[in-house]
Amino acid sequence: MICTSIGRCILLMIVAATSGTLPAHAVEDSPADFPGDVSEWNGFVQFDFRLDNLACRVVRPEQAARGNPWIWRARFWGHEPQTEIALLRKGFHVAYCDVASLWGNAEAIERWDRLYKYLTSQHGLSPRPALLGMSRGGLIIYHWAILHPTQVSCIYADAPALGLRPYVRDLEAGDADLDRLTGWMNAHGLTLQAAKQYTQDTLDRLGPLAAEGVPVIHVCGDADESVPFEAHTGEFARRYRQLGGSVRVIVKKGGAHHPHSLKDPTAIVDFIVTHQNRNNVSE
Repeated sequence: MICTSIGRCILLMIVAATSGTLPAHAVEDSPADFPGDVSEWNGFVQFDFRLDNLACRVVRPEQAARGNPWIWRARFWGHEPQTEIALLRKGFHVAYCDVASLWGNAEAIERWDRLYKYLTSQHGLSPRPALLGMSRGGLIIYHWAILHPTQVSCIYADAPALGLRPYVRDLEAGDADLDRLTGWMNAHGLTLQAAKQYTQDTLDRLGPLAAEGVPVIHVCGDADESVPFEAHTGEFARRYRQLGGSVRVIVKKGGAHHPHSLKDPTAIVDFIVTHQNRNNVSE
């Protein structure tokens, strides 16, 4: 077993003992090990490290699948993690970096660009990860994917916020509902009036994703009080299909914003694995 520290060796041996197999990176021809602090996450090895001042995290599978696939979680680390756990068991890495309070703005995209380059060039992870975004995490996965459609295998969005304009269109200065939108507008340098005329929401810019044929799956409750279904996923599905895009929507009848995901994530996992495998074949 190849280790860079005593603590790391001990942790790798614990994971191996509980799983009955050696971690993927314990063999010499595996991708280079990750730096930083080592811990355990749901039976897998987690690495926390920094790229300059950017806080990053990678969880490693016991044995990496062909092509080193990975899923990129946006925001709310560890919340309803059943999809990631299932994918780890299938040989996917899981990656994350901190973009809190940025609402998918240019700085958030730059952070994702940085982590993407590092993981693909320095650690040999697939050039086309799957993206996972819950709630406001939908902002960064779609804003990044729209700019990099050839670098995405598929998208899993869970009750995703897809636009600022649906929230502000009927608001006026002084409305109490503006309080929860101030951070979002500030992150993009928008006044209320500018937000009402904003044309850079996800819903406005789906062309590149549809043209590239990026498949999408959404899981949503149709009684969501925080991210209304019709104004976000309902409108997204209509527009994406009109552009020729492929989208599957799993609707939780009577479901609110929480809980996210599905108790049994098989449908989500199968969707991601299927499209990742197709990318591996084409590559």
